[in-house]
Amino acid sequence: MTKQKRNVRILALAPSSRGFGFAVLEENALIDWGTRSVGTDDKNAESLKKIGPLRETYKPNQLVLFDTNAPGARRAQRIRLLTQEIVDLARRQRIPTRLYARDQVAKAIAGRASSKKYEIAQMLADIFPEGLKHRLPKKRRPWQSEDPRMDIFDAVALALAFQIRRRLAKSRSKD
Repeated sequence: MTKQKRNVRILALAPSSRGFGFAVLEENALIDWGTRSVGTDDKNAESLKKIGPLRETYKPNQLVLFDTNAPGARRAQRIRLLTQEIVDLARRQRIPTRLYARDQVAKAIAGRASSKKYEIAQMLADIFPEGLKHRLPKKRRPWQSEDPRMDIFDAVALALAFQIRRRLAKSRSKD
């Protein structure tokens, strides 16, 4: 009896002060992406409510987030708590979860940990031009706030980094 190969559907979430960016990736296809905004009351509870329909719609078998406790991670306490709440929820629902530090994501995609966020976003727009090219904001100036669309690129970067690292691990195990 042969095992049937099962595609891995990845849901990547990138929480931010405004809400979160998300991306759904399966094999080499970017299935869906976007942002969800949250109000000013209980942002974490509202974020968790908005993650539910994504999970129900796409039924991911892998969840990927930034590791907010990694050395050098500069994330607000609220985002750290939200990330832990998402991980706990995924654990209860038996969805495997991976956490990656920002430098791990940069190294997987750009080949070096010191790559800038905007450089990675440009690479992702080139990899997925149909979906992301027109969403790439202009490079921000030091006095400007980050464009909310960058949350999408963070989520896509997480999903792609997971996929790249998974392929590398598989190729090493075959050697």
